[in-house]
Amino acid sequence: MGSGVRIDLRGKQALVTGGARGLGASISRRLAGAGASVLVADVRKDLARELCEELAQAGGGEARFVELDVRDAEAVADVFRELEEDGQAVDILVNNAAVDVSKPIEHLTAEEVTRVVTTNLLGPMYLCLETYRRMVSRGGGHIVNILSTAANRTWTEAGPYSAGKSGLRAFTHTLFKEAQRDCTGIGITGIIAGGMETPFILERFPDADVSMLQSPDIVADTVLYALSVPAGSAVSELVVVPRKEPSWP
Repeated sequence: MGSGVRIDLRGKQALVTGGARGLGASISRRLAGAGASVLVADVRKDLARELCEELAQAGGGEARFVELDVRDAEAVADVFRELEEDGQAVDILVNNAAVDVSKPIEHLTAEEVTRVVTTNLLGPMYLCLETYRRMVSRGGGHIVNILSTAANRTWTEAGPYSAGKSGLRAFTHTLFKEAQRDCTGIGITGIIAGGMETPFILERFPDADVSMLQSPDIVADTVLYALSVPAGSAVSELVVVPRKEPSWP
């Protein structure tokens, strides 16, 4: 499906976490199709490299794999240090990587809670810390944090996931306010995405009714829209959910 959003990202470099499959892959394709050079950051080496080859053959912007576990703050800092040493900048950051453990709270382990919250909240914060200060020094850039309807309300078996996404939403709002103060050339956008037909849902819920889900390409188009808004305006938050989304509002 082609994107309906038109934006020229030639000369821009984007980093997409969890970029190898699902929503991350859709976002990577859209950014590359708009001319951006894409850093596909993921722990899934084979899938990420396959996607980079696909993007290269499609004739969009350049794409290359960056092995990155967002839970590792030192690894995140190393990636940005290496990019800086190579004279490269991240103009667009999309914090997309996320995991979930769907269990009642009484059956959760400390390790499971830590993995979900570290991936979904601390990881994006680590990426923002490294990216934001560099964007301030350059005078511009855009950070997009992928949120969830769980950032606004919750349901059973969603404790750690909802806590992480709610925290990321609050952090995103704070970052937006600080960007207004620190550098008006920086865009900060949180995208609340409803259920999508991706492995993130279908691997955990193989019997899910796909008619209740939306294509990840729709959410990827929403990312492009956030990036396309003229400098005089700001898109702090967008909501895109299936029409039959049961968890909104």
